[in-house]
Amino acid sequence: MLPKRFDQIRPFFTLGVVLFVWLFVPLVLKTFSRTTFFEIQAPLALADSYAEDLQTFWSNRLHSKDELLKAGRETAGLIAQYDFAVQQNRHLEAEIMRLENLLNLPPMPAYRFEPARVAKRDFSGWWQRMILRKGKNFGITVGAPVVFSGGVVGRVTEVYSYTCVVDMLTSPTFRIAATIAGDNRPISFQGGINDSFQPPRGSVEFVPNEILVSANAPKRLVTSGLGGVFPAGLYLGDVIKLESSPDGLFQTGNVRFDERLSTLSEVTILVPLNSEDF
Repeated sequence: MLPKRFDQIRPFFTLGVVLFVWLFVPLVLKTFSRTTFFEIQAPLALADSYAEDLQTFWSNRLHSKDELLKAGRETAGLIAQYDFAVQQNRHLEAEIMRLENLLNLPPMPAYRFEPARVAKRDFSGWWQRMILRKGKNFGITVGAPVVFSGGVVGRVTEVYSYTCVVDMLTSPTFRIAATIAGDNRPISFQGGINDSFQPPRGSVEFVPNEILVSANAPKRLVTSGLGGVFPAGLYLGDVIKLESSPDGLFQTGNVRFDERLSTLSEVTILVPLNSEDF
C-alpha cells in the first residue's frame, strides 16, 4: 500500500527535492545557468523571426505593379516629410545647445539611435516583454530606453551576445517618473497586471487633485526626464480615469496605451554615448 502511495506522490517529491537543492545553489551558478540556457534558446527565436521576414518578402512579391508603384509614391512622400523633420531637429538641437551654453546648464544625455527588429513577444499577466535581434554585438547596454514613433516601448533589462530582452512599459515591473503634458509636477507611473484577452493597462499615483480627466477628455502622460534614463517629453499613454487616494492628498488613476505596442515589428534603442548617463 505504501509503495503505491509513494508512486503517486513521486513527481511532487522529486520537484520538492529539485527546488530544495536549487535554493542552496550559489547565485553565480544560477546566473550562469540562466544565461547559458537563454543563449542556447536564442537561435531558435532568431531563426523563427528570420523565417517570418522571408515569408513576408515572398508574399510582397505577389503584389501587382500598380500596388508597388502606389506604395513607392507613399514612401517617397514619407521620406520627404522625414527629411524636413530631420532639418527641424537639427535646428532645435542647435538651439538647445545655445541655451545650455548661455544658461550654463549641464548637457542632456546623448544617445545614438540603434534600430532593432522584434524577434519574439512574451506577454502574460505578470510580465510584458519582447526579445530584439541585437545585443552585445551592437553595443546594447542594460537600462537603455527603447522607443518607437508613438513614444516609449520600455527599457532593456537583459543583454546577450546577439539578443536583448526589453521590459515593456505595460509590464507591472516597469516604473518611471512621469508628468501630465503641460504640467511639470512629477507623478509616478507603473505598468499593470494584465488580464488575458484584455488590453494592457497602467496606473499613476500622486497626481495633483486639480487635474481632471475623463474617457472623453484624457490627459497625455509623458516622461519627466528625472533620473537621466529617458529623455523628457516622450509619450507614455493617456490618463483616462482619476480618483482620490485614501488619504485625499493626491489622485490615482488608469492609463491607456497605444494599441500598436502589442504588434510592433521595429523599434529603436537609445544607446547612451556616455556610460555615466546610467
